[in-house]
Amino acid sequence: MHEMSLTEGVVEILREEGRKQGFARVKTVWLEIGTLSSVEPEAMEFCFDAATRGTLAEGARLEIIRTPGQGWCLDCEKTVPLAERFGACPDCGGYHVQMTGGDEMRVKELEVE
Repeated sequence: MHEMSLTEGVVEILREEGRKQGFARVKTVWLEIGTLSSVEPEAMEFCFDAATRGTLAEGARLEIIRTPGQGWCLDCEKTVPLAERFGACPDCGGYHVQMTGGDEMRVKELEVE
């Protein structure tokens, strides 16, 4: 389960930001996860409690925002939604689609004290 190491990375980001910005406690974390990122949101939620134990984020709420996949179809010359990596263009059926979004994971926002 690579989500545990990803969650530990998020906790490290929270620690660093706490040091930089001088906050003592994280109340809520909004985490953006792309639908094409190969990250399971449910597994991240499961790992979050364990990874935050004993840190400034212990007891914090994790809010996950799913971002849709999208790509640029070279044949249609437009942005199209993507349901899977290397999938066909939903408009023309061609496979000349460059993924432009939906594969990211990032801390979008924090509520802190």
